[in-house]
Amino acid sequence: MPVKHDLYADLGVTKEELGKRRGGDAKLNALVDQYDELDAQIVGIEDKGDASDDELRTLKEKRLLAKDKIARQLSEAS
Repeated sequence: MPVKHDLYADLGVTKEELGKRRGGDAKLNALVDQYDELDAQIVGIEDKGDASDDELRTLKEKRLLAKDKIARQLSEAS
């Protein structure tokens, strides 16, 4: 069974810390929303198996790029 990707562990932050930072940074907030949307799509596809391997790989690549943008935004705002 597919599981939601653990963004907090990947970024080395707590949910609370990211929540606080999102509140004061509109760009970070939008990036995290984008990441969450991509992650939900991937979990849904993996659960149903209704996409090709190429489509799934493309979504996973987009999710990785979104995570990289979030990490960059967190480091720039520090």
